Amino acid sequence: MSGETWTVLKIIQWTTEYLKGKSIDNPRLDSEVLLANLLKLDRVGLYLNFDRPLSKEELSSFREIVKRRGSREPLQYITGQQEFWSLDFKVTPDVLIPRPETEILVEEAIKVVSGQGSGASENRLPTTDHRPLIFDLCTGSGCIAVSLAHELEDALVYAADASEAALKVARENAKKNGVQDRVTFLKGDLYGALENRPPTTDHRPLLFDLIVSNPPYIKNIDIPHIQPEVRDYEPMMAVDGGTEGLDFYKRIVADAPNHLSPHGWLMVEVGEGQAEAVSEMMKDAGGFDSPLTVKDLAGIERVVKARKLSV
Repeated sequence: MSGETWTVLKIIQWTTEYLKGKSIDNPRLDSEVLLANLLKLDRVGLYLNFDRPLSKEELSSFREIVKRRGSREPLQYITGQQEFWSLDFKVTPDVLIPRPETEILVEEAIKVVSGQGSGASENRLPTTDHRPLIFDLCTGSGCIAVSLAHELEDALVYAADASEAALKVARENAKKNGVQDRVTFLKGDLYGALENRPPTTDHRPLLFDLIVSNPPYIKNIDIPHIQPEVRDYEPMMAVDGGTEGLDFYKRIVADAPNHLSPHGWLMVEVGEGQAEAVSEMMKDAGGFDSPLTVKDLAGIERVVKARKLSV
């Protein structure tokens, strides 16, 4: 890249070809995002500055981040951010990168709490004398918990993760999006994290109106064969779902009735082909109405949900 003038357009064209040769999906988009991030412009700003030459310092910095992307490091770890639910989230290698399909889970959760959508009167939470209580298990970056708190201003959200490093990122994201006063982050293993909640004068068990989770669900035998961005860079504790990819679902579903209020909902994101197995878990657990599934835009059953029966 040295010895000649490199304009914004020229560097985008060169980087696109370089990343294409590294088998990167959407190499043009990645090239533009990386350069826009370096120059502190949006992508429209890049187009308005196609003829702008890069300085030697900018070229040197850009060369390094292009090498990182060429090594299949995720774009989001390089830029340090990812949009989710139209909100801006900080991401680091300590957390799973938020995926667009997880927005299906957020959407379904909002429908239940707010009574939106078809069949709302049958599916929404019953009227209570308290603010809706939501528990997000395996919160990671906090994208689900923060999005729900942002959208449902009357709700109180608890979010748990076994990783303190992930919780640090999640707390930053709550503050970044102005919901830090309505999300309580707890360190611990699934429901065990509730033992670490702040002390109160009310010693009754905490029962939630909604429990949500996007747990690890990749079969460990498949991990060596998944895309390098996930296999080599994302935190394995957020990816590895055990032999069948179902380890976390078994524990989440089995104990959910003990933590749900009457008519409360359990909702989980699942991997492709897992919806039937998770639905059967909910049926076998007892205490739930018939499970329902929701497909994503690709037609894959992405969310499994069930309502606790009234006792």
